[in-house]
Amino acid sequence: MTKTADIVVIGGGVNGLSCAYNLAKRGVKNIVVLEKGYIGVGSTGRCGAGVRQQWGLEENIILARESVKIFENLSGELGFNTFFRQGGYLILITDEHEHEIVAGTLPLQNRLGVPTRLLDTKEIAELVPGLNLDGVIAAAFCPTDGFCYPYAVLWGYAEAARRRGVTIEVNTEVINVEARADGTYTVSTGTTAYQTPVVVNMAGAKTKDIAAYLGITIPTQPFRHEIAVTEPLKPFLDPMVISLKKGFYFSQSIRGEIVGGIGDEHEPSSYQTGSSPEFLLRYAKAIRDTFPALGKARIIRQWAGLYDVSPDARPILGGVDGKPGYFHACGFSGHGFMLSPVVARLMSELITTGCTSIPIDGLNLARFDGGPVTKDPYVVG
Repeated sequence: MTKTADIVVIGGGVNGLSCAYNLAKRGVKNIVVLEKGYIGVGSTGRCGAGVRQQWGLEENIILARESVKIFENLSGELGFNTFFRQGGYLILITDEHEHEIVAGTLPLQNRLGVPTRLLDTKEIAELVPGLNLDGVIAAAFCPTDGFCYPYAVLWGYAEAARRRGVTIEVNTEVINVEARADGTYTVSTGTTAYQTPVVVNMAGAKTKDIAAYLGITIPTQPFRHEIAVTEPLKPFLDPMVISLKKGFYFSQSIRGEIVGGIGDEHEPSSYQTGSSPEFLLRYAKAIRDTFPALGKARIIRQWAGLYDVSPDARPILGGVDGKPGYFHACGFSGHGFMLSPVVARLMSELITTGCTSIPIDGLNLARFDGGPVTKDPYVVG
């Protein structure tokens, strides 16, 4: 069966759905989203759903700041409660090198409108009583950072997109993309071939595989990252607590669960999303060491998702020279959820007008063709 579409979006995660919604909001008709599984089967449904503005590079700070502005009003816009809560991010600092990085970048964050401040150990203890502060010399805290319920964001974008006429096809895997002689594309699934002038590739860690059908090389790699959740506890923790150096994070959900994870520098690149006991032991130790009272909490489940990691841990956004009508957004390196509202807005601008309200030229694929790339020092694990 052959169908036509004005735009085909590949990937029904938060970036694909939010982009489709923004495109429809800008008046585009006949948009089709192709999702290989159900809504939430991929990385969005498996993420920690943190949203922070504490970064070291100006472009990351601006993108995150604008994303927070959208998150603050997203429930009203979508007509769906996304459970966005701004309890802040508390970044623990355990050595002078970390302190130097944070102290050096905090003025930039403040200048760009992000209200991060340094806390001493007394202030940390007042903000989160019970933290073990042995070895902690300070912390960075931004009160407007926060977190959402990821499925609510997905469902909200999906329903809002459908109301604007977007077709979302689930359990529909893309098996090929071909460039046609007339400059359009054929996107093939197991049952249908979609002919379209515009392809938007937002397939998460599979984005590079979709791009390869068109001869486009994207230098990302998939890495498993695991998460665990405890039984519900009485509310006691407002901010997300993270350590850049040790690679862990944890927060308390609206249901009272402690949700968190820890990176593994020895994890090989793969599409593996199974759980491991090794992660559970490392995570449990990190949490007990950081918040001793949580040593008695029972972990009730664990899972894993994929980080789509670029060489500089920064997103890859835009089009590709020689491939008119083709666009992608990938390489978020674990930060796709927090940036998705602004990325969707910018990509919809680029697709419909050829330009963006915030410059993203420095995030295009061509940056990997030449000299060195810069990694943000605030990347965790």
